[in-house]
Amino acid sequence: MKKILLSFMLMVFAVIAFGQAKDITVEKIWDDFYFYPRGVTGYTAMPQSDYYTVMKRGGIERYSFATGDVVDMLVPNADLERLSKGAVNISKVGSYTFSNDEKKVILAIDEESIWRRSTLAYYYIYDIEQKTLTLVADTNTKLHFAELTEDGTKVLFARDCNLFYQDITTGKITQITNDGQPNAILNGYSDWVYEEELSLTTAAAWSADGSKIAYMRFDESRVKEFTMPIYDELYPTEFKYKYPKAGEDNSLVEVHVYDLATGVDTRLDLGDNSNCYYPRLYWLPNSHDLVVLKLNRHQNQLDFIRYNTDTNGHEAIYQDVNDKWLDITDNYYFLTDNNSMIVTSERDGFNHIYKVTFRQELKQLTQGNWEVNEIQYVDQKKKLIYYLSNESGVLNRDLYVINFDGKKKKLLTKGDGWAATEFSPNGNYYRLQYSDLNTLPKYTINDKTGKELRVLNDNKHVKETMDKYGFVQRELFSFTTEDGIELNGWMMKPANFDPNKKYPVMMNCYGGPGSQQVMNAYSGVQDLAFYQMLAQKGYISVCVDGRGTATRGDAFKKVIYQQMGKYEAIDQIAAANWLKKQSYVDGDRIGIWGWSFGGYLSALSLFRGGDAFKMAISVAPVTNWRYYDNIYTERFMRTPQENPDGYDLNSPTTYAKDLKGKYLLIHGTADDNVHFQNAMELVKALNEAGVEYDQFFFPNKNHFIMGGNTRTYLYNKLAKYILENL
Repeated sequence: MKKILLSFMLMVFAVIAFGQAKDITVEKIWDDFYFYPRGVTGYTAMPQSDYYTVMKRGGIERYSFATGDVVDMLVPNADLERLSKGAVNISKVGSYTFSNDEKKVILAIDEESIWRRSTLAYYYIYDIEQKTLTLVADTNTKLHFAELTEDGTKVLFARDCNLFYQDITTGKITQITNDGQPNAILNGYSDWVYEEELSLTTAAAWSADGSKIAYMRFDESRVKEFTMPIYDELYPTEFKYKYPKAGEDNSLVEVHVYDLATGVDTRLDLGDNSNCYYPRLYWLPNSHDLVVLKLNRHQNQLDFIRYNTDTNGHEAIYQDVNDKWLDITDNYYFLTDNNSMIVTSERDGFNHIYKVTFRQELKQLTQGNWEVNEIQYVDQKKKLIYYLSNESGVLNRDLYVINFDGKKKKLLTKGDGWAATEFSPNGNYYRLQYSDLNTLPKYTINDKTGKELRVLNDNKHVKETMDKYGFVQRELFSFTTEDGIELNGWMMKPANFDPNKKYPVMMNCYGGPGSQQVMNAYSGVQDLAFYQMLAQKGYISVCVDGRGTATRGDAFKKVIYQQMGKYEAIDQIAAANWLKKQSYVDGDRIGIWGWSFGGYLSALSLFRGGDAFKMAISVAPVTNWRYYDNIYTERFMRTPQENPDGYDLNSPTTYAKDLKGKYLLIHGTADDNVHFQNAMELVKALNEAGVEYDQFFFPNKNHFIMGGNTRTYLYNKLAKYILENL
């Protein structure tokens, strides 16, 4: 009797607790950012000393790593306002970097986005000792970037498609290039596709001694233009830019070195540049040798070429190859002996760390059926490498340290979550961001042994807000498909979940090559809040990472080669069919949605899945890889000329006639990444097939569909469509 009474009381308390939970709304998610974890604004470690800086209301404050105490206000806003005489809008300091001697700081003011990673801004140099403020360049034209020499005496910058440097002491500006022209010649910064797919924006760099500048020259002349109408006037404006689609011509890229002492600009002889990429440039510490990375068009051979700028001699010092594709990273660390480096490679089937002696020895330092995600810091004096990997579990990411000889490996984080670190330049300390599946990110300062020194932000207040709104926990699960493939997923159930009831399920997917959504991390926070809202309305949310995704080695990731979309869709369909067998799932009410690659995958899964799904939503989807850019697409598919069936047999437009259930297509008309053309081609195919579907378009919005009330409107649209059709 007591047990029955206790059970009844617990049920009553649960009902009361659930009843008190506040309603989650799209407005609270996207307008008010109620549930968005906070980071540490403007955190930057000092280049040499054991201090870090944080951007505060009064300016940029300096803190001691060792004690956590405020040392001083290093860059006071009051000084900036006084020195600029109102020319600098202090509220719009976007980012800042220090000269290597820590005597100067360069401030980016009033930044505006160009593409995904690139910006334009006004740049000012603040002299910390002299308390002076200098405008970079002699006009108020916004610049693509501004980069100081290590001693802070000169600054390199790009504007109007040309490259310049300025002597800070005298103010003299020297123009390095003169042939820059929009949509034709770009000097010192990358074109659209290099930025988007190779993560390269600034394509110029000082040598360590400041005597030379290496830069890339992009000749876009042969790249075809893409035109987008902007609906802003009685007659819409035409926006044109260079966009190389799959199988089409790229920019012709040259690598140059400019010598400040002689004023001589030398084009490096690196062989044929008509069908290759130069994804990275690195000066060796000696300031004489430049290492150029050269990637073939198929992106399965990466050559490291050392070019001596004194003799103009060059040689291949290392080569990485793969029978499918290589991913360009920033895991290339050149050592002070000017003859060796630390790199990562997938050459043994998993991504691991290697020590390379130029032209001679390749030594593997880590090994096993797990993946190194990223090298974080290389301590050359103590011969230590700090890196992130999933050795503790395929869904984890933790910080490890290992010797140059591959011995004495040590785990520095907990081994039960997801770490992101940022080391101080001298390697004595790092900032750690750590979370797990259901725990918000916690930001701490740690020393190099892994010891936590202090908490910068634990997001306690955001967690308290989530509790008030009745946020539920996610659960990890795995299952084996009929093909014998084990897949991982997470699931979010309603707070009052009853295993004897049947619930509708809304699956979400991305699934692009090398991506990961199922991880022991609190990621995708805005979408997670949206799924919490669906949970309040009685829906289960599910996410499954299929073949092609990251952290499980080459065999799992690269099975999709030359047939992208095929196995990804098979695995999402398999996940839906597995869910149908669960006693608590209403098998007739399973939906799927995604954005970008996820939009492509949700459409393909619906069209090819038969009765697996009742409905799907695609936001900004690729609908045929022929329409997407060549660097990304050819990496996985080769060209349409080489692999036509790979493109067409895995295109949603090919299967438009097979659409069953409800389908909503959403796209921004000014999407520079996945062109609106994709939506129009799918609409044409659906119309020709005579099937019913829904569509909604956002005028003048890009791939992110943001600005004003746009994101709130979009998610309300998603919610309404799910509630009405699932």
